[in-house]
Amino acid sequence: MGVASMLQIDEMLGDFNRMNKRQSLYQVLSFAMIVSSALMIWKGLMVVTGSESPIVVVLSGSMEPAFHRGDLLFLTNYKEDPVRVGEIVVFKVEGRDIPIVHRVIKLHEKEDGSVKFLTKGDNNNVDDRGLYAPNQLWLTKKDIVGRARGFLPYVGIITIFMNEYPKVKWAILSILAIFVLLHRE
Repeated sequence: MGVASMLQIDEMLGDFNRMNKRQSLYQVLSFAMIVSSALMIWKGLMVVTGSESPIVVVLSGSMEPAFHRGDLLFLTNYKEDPVRVGEIVVFKVEGRDIPIVHRVIKLHEKEDGSVKFLTKGDNNNVDDRGLYAPNQLWLTKKDIVGRARGFLPYVGIITIFMNEYPKVKWAILSILAIFVLLHRE
């Protein structure tokens, strides 16, 4: 660390020491309000979109050229909308924590009205049966997290970078937390 950054840290700590109890409590409450607001916005998006995860980041190149690694997808998951061939869905597989973004390539409708479907990444050579849980050949509606309705290119690359380099993530979050707690306004 350089001399200038050490002086900035000393200055921040001095600011914190000069704050009275009321100012310190105000800063902590401001930080808590920011965190709770973010959580409320997320929960509100879940209600509006019907999806447990209304925003996801594409983590691999399996959907190129439609979506690239780092694209941010906006999802909906309305129960009354039928799944169609050609739609891009995000699904979770039993035993895997990370959802997968792929296109529906086949539908299998049963006589009882239930629908099963098969997916495949646009950039993959084979369908996704190898990704599904053992002995699972088709996905059902319960496996779907949502359907892609829009995207922002490469915005999610920040998330990927922070997950691949956790020390950077914690450094950024720490700096933001310190800034919020010490910033006087």
